[in-house]
Amino acid sequence: MIRRLVVAAAIVDSLDRPARLLAARRSQPAELARRWEFPGGKAEPGERPDEALHRELHEELGVTVTLGPEVPGPDDGAWFITERHVLRLWMATLAGGEPAPLVEHDELRWLDADTLWDVDWLDGDVRIVKLLADRLVS
Repeated sequence: MIRRLVVAAAIVDSLDRPARLLAARRSQPAELARRWEFPGGKAEPGERPDEALHRELHEELGVTVTLGPEVPGPDDGAWFITERHVLRLWMATLAGGEPAPLVEHDELRWLDADTLWDVDWLDGDVRIVKLLADRLVS
């Protein structure tokens, strides 16, 4: 089965000592609405993953970011988030713009170690959140 590549960012307040993580609440499609995820989206055919991520973050949140290291997953370096989708995720910090829910989201929220689980994460993102929870400083 060919999986579609999804790219996303764990946007944090600092790459060196992250204390807060930006989460985005889906507004569509209906089966994902009101659940939370890392901002990003699908890469287009022939598009480099990092280029796709920059494009998606600009379209969805109106921001530019500085990419940090990729967060390798257990599935050949990626994260299988559904039967048809594989995710590559990078740590990132804001470089320009104020995040706003422009497309596919209706709310954004900065979460810290104490509030990280106050939102209902998409099933495919839960194990990534668990990994990142250990990286957030109080």
